[in-house]
Amino acid sequence: MKTKIYRHILCGLFAVGTLNYASAQTKADQATDAQISAIIKKLTLEEKITMLHASGVFTAGGCKRLDIPVVKTDDGPLGVREEVKEGWGSANLTTDSATFFPNGSALAATWNPELAYRYGHDMGEEARARNITVMLAPAFNICRNPLCGRTYEYYSEDPFLNAKLAVQSVKGIQSQHVAACVKHFAVNNQEINRGKVSVDVSERALREIYLPAFKASIIEGKAWTIMSAYNKLRGVYCSENDYLLNKVLKGEWGFKGIVISDWGGVHSTVAAAKNGLDLEMGSNPPYNTYYFADKLLDSVKAGKVSIKLIDEKVRRILWVQLHTNMSKNQPEGKMSTPEHGKTAYAIASESIVLLKNEKNLLPLNTSTIKSIAVIGDNATRTFHLGGFGAGVKARYEITALAGLQNRLGKTIDIKFAQGYSGKYSAVGEVNSPSHGPDSALIAQAVATAKSTDLAILFIGGNRDYESESRDRKDLSLPFGEQTLVDAVTAANPNTIVVVVGGAPYDIGQIKKNNSTIVWSWYNGSENGNALADVLTGKINPSGKMPFTFPAELKDSPSEALNAYPGENLKVDYKEGILVGYRWFDTKKIEPMYCFGYGLSYTDYKYSDLFTNKKSYKATDVITATLKVKNTGKYAGKETVQLYVSKTGSAVERAEKELKAFKKVNITVGETASVTLNIPVKDLAYYDTKTSKWVVEPGKYKILAGKSSKDIEENATITVE
Repeated sequence: MKTKIYRHILCGLFAVGTLNYASAQTKADQATDAQISAIIKKLTLEEKITMLHASGVFTAGGCKRLDIPVVKTDDGPLGVREEVKEGWGSANLTTDSATFFPNGSALAATWNPELAYRYGHDMGEEARARNITVMLAPAFNICRNPLCGRTYEYYSEDPFLNAKLAVQSVKGIQSQHVAACVKHFAVNNQEINRGKVSVDVSERALREIYLPAFKASIIEGKAWTIMSAYNKLRGVYCSENDYLLNKVLKGEWGFKGIVISDWGGVHSTVAAAKNGLDLEMGSNPPYNTYYFADKLLDSVKAGKVSIKLIDEKVRRILWVQLHTNMSKNQPEGKMSTPEHGKTAYAIASESIVLLKNEKNLLPLNTSTIKSIAVIGDNATRTFHLGGFGAGVKARYEITALAGLQNRLGKTIDIKFAQGYSGKYSAVGEVNSPSHGPDSALIAQAVATAKSTDLAILFIGGNRDYESESRDRKDLSLPFGEQTLVDAVTAANPNTIVVVVGGAPYDIGQIKKNNSTIVWSWYNGSENGNALADVLTGKINPSGKMPFTFPAELKDSPSEALNAYPGENLKVDYKEGILVGYRWFDTKKIEPMYCFGYGLSYTDYKYSDLFTNKKSYKATDVITATLKVKNTGKYAGKETVQLYVSKTGSAVERAEKELKAFKKVNITVGETASVTLNIPVKDLAYYDTKTSKWVVEPGKYKILAGKSSKDIEENATITVE
């Protein structure tokens, strides 16, 4: 009886506390609104217009007369870029070196939302130290086609995985009073003709595949800014798309912040102003010639744009500034600290994917190895800069060779051979290898491999070859690397191939002929140390692929349906909701490596999957529990993936869809009990006839697995 009374009292106190908190929030919001209204009344029309367009490469707005600071933006998402002069030239400061964080697909390969928060938090600290208002990150457009030049920068092919990581990245950045700018809204899935191409996509695919991570970042992550994409959606530029910006973003999702254009991504004054854009950014002066500068002022004076609409845009900008560079109790910020290096290391070490280990060359048996040949341009290349787009002036970056020397150099003779030249000069919007194998470099590599106990061969792409503004021509390895791999493997069968890249490549011949394959990424300041620790077994690899590797390019949905890069500046997303593994699994197409794939130095056994109920209502939450036992010789982290399949659906469905995941640390011999939750509402499909989400009644399969194809356990439930 006492327990019930105490519980009743606690519930009452909690309710009162909740009401008081809500009341305080309301009062705070009211005070903020009043403060903004007071500022707007003091601004002249000319000063308001100045708030709405760029004043420099990375700055906009401000009003000295009223002590309103400029909005200072900065490129992400690899880290805080260096200060620039007018134009893109370096300001040549000695105080703007930053931490280089692993690329987007590396972060996605960790399948670890906690690391996404740390990434955002630490990058936010560095942005705050530089007095940056808006960090132009995270970027998480869906990986629709593996050739896209920005795949390395984005996250994955799955909207659920993207959403979970994006929300935490946003929260981390904004914890430091720096606005996250989620991008690129929306369907920016190719670089070819990105500034002109019009995307035609079904409403269901838009809602189920391309918008969920944006929606989550706004509603759950509460992102303060969002960047409109360069491309068009259904014939209308995203920067002036009433449906995207006004109806969905500001209407349905209740977005209160700033819609920022991509640089040079505005094409009109009146249409952009009326259809949802708030701030026009660009690279080149004179800034008074921008659409949202003198042209907008003239449009207001001519009665084409209302002052009320201008005030709304100014209100949004001030609202963001009161959360950032005009906020109280701003954190001090920190630049490139040891703690930030630890975060970069943690992400890198959990992102590395073990693809094959048939001869058990890994982890390295350092007690029996006397010499190692380290071969390949990527062993000594750094990745914080390169190509077109965002980079970081890294305070340091540990290369793969340096990492191995740090860990093994005192006891093992390490010999280096370049093997190939990774120098690349881009021409046009499509990247293709500019040169083939170098026979002299290969001969040196073969001689080095023959003279050592073991060879570690570093191949793949680099930041010049994978780049914003350009897609790749095909999936082939660049720089004649396949010839190098074949020659080195023939010279020394104990060859470990480490592929470095941010997007899929055709490594089918390597998968067939080589015993040991590791996938690494553009893995940040601690790249080499993290990789060396994985190779030596200090870290048990736990990375899982965030996208599908097709066995052949033609197997990818957009390629199979001739739906990329489009014709006459139009591209039709014919595959609909069947993007990535949804296509491969549903169409029974065998990929080279499936979504979620990744090996370990240990083994995990799944068992005893059960759900808390057998039948659920639409408002319920499915709680699934299973056991995972570490049956091998090494402690490790396993990502348990929970997929859902609808049997006998009335509408087209993918064979399975990811609906929950959890990364767990399991010691040798331990059995972990893993619990995952799926709200029944998350089983809904988008009904285009009613424009509503519909949870279809009937039977569903809950599938627990190590990847989208390696399903270990299943259970059946019913939704009423």
